[in-house]
Amino acid sequence: MKIAFLADPLSGFKIYKDSTFAMMREAARRGHAIYHFEQRDMVLEEGVVSARVAQIHLTGDADAWYRLDPAVDVNLGEFDAILERKDPPFDMEYVYGTYLLELAERQGACVINSPRAIRDHNEKMAIGQFSEHTSPTLVTSDAARLRAFHAKHTDVIFKPLDGMGGAGIFRVKSDALNLGAIIETLTDNGRNTIMAQKFIPAIEKGDKRVLVIGGKPVPFVLARIPQGGEVRGNLAAGGLGVAQPISPREREIAEALGPVLAERGLLLVGLDVIGDFLTEVNVTSPTCFQEIQDQTGFDVAAMFIDAVEQKVNK
Repeated sequence: MKIAFLADPLSGFKIYKDSTFAMMREAARRGHAIYHFEQRDMVLEEGVVSARVAQIHLTGDADAWYRLDPAVDVNLGEFDAILERKDPPFDMEYVYGTYLLELAERQGACVINSPRAIRDHNEKMAIGQFSEHTSPTLVTSDAARLRAFHAKHTDVIFKPLDGMGGAGIFRVKSDALNLGAIIETLTDNGRNTIMAQKFIPAIEKGDKRVLVIGGKPVPFVLARIPQGGEVRGNLAAGGLGVAQPISPREREIAEALGPVLAERGLLLVGLDVIGDFLTEVNVTSPTCFQEIQDQTGFDVAAMFIDAVEQKVNK
């Protein structure tokens, strides 16, 4: 197969932990030809979506880990699969990219994850479709409603809807310290919609990343455990990643959501679960492949490429 990766610049990859690199390595190991392009390389001209694409050759070297052929313009419909692995921010440029990829689908491309499904599943808002699995949650820009939610639940997490890596997350306890300032800052004085969630004490045992591939849960999760008094378990915020077998409750959530999301075109999903509750549905570029494999031996990338091959050959 010819597999193209839409990703950020290769020069920025940390290959010892990068999930996209793990996908590339497994695809190349199986003899698939792998390619790379960035979102800015895509072009729509006379109704055809193409991109300036370079074939990747993995060297096995830890430093100079790849070699690129000269980039050429290619109709994206010529690839067997295009893996959308661009990291957020999910801004309008990202959205424009999904429009281009959706047009490429009409020209024969198999895009994973589906660009329409990515647009339809804001990683924080998507939990509203599965409220039976969530803790009490409020989404609004109204300061009075946010204050009332805090008064009811007394210990609350406030966060922006477009953040990643734990950025912009605040916990306000029963003393309501800085509540007004936090609401004003996050909502930009009522101009931005944000999310409030009842604090889940089980965060001390980790914010669990539950990977779901082709509708089926990976049998191990990565518990991202807050360190040094932090409330955030995100690895980008200094959380400690500990792989562990999936719990019965985590499996229950994954098996309830997995087939639904797969049917919508989301082949790879990263569910965030704290205690018994679903907190996010990650669909842009879910990670944690290598951390799970390094600690458990389970080859997540192999399971993923299996699913890609099955989808393409369907």
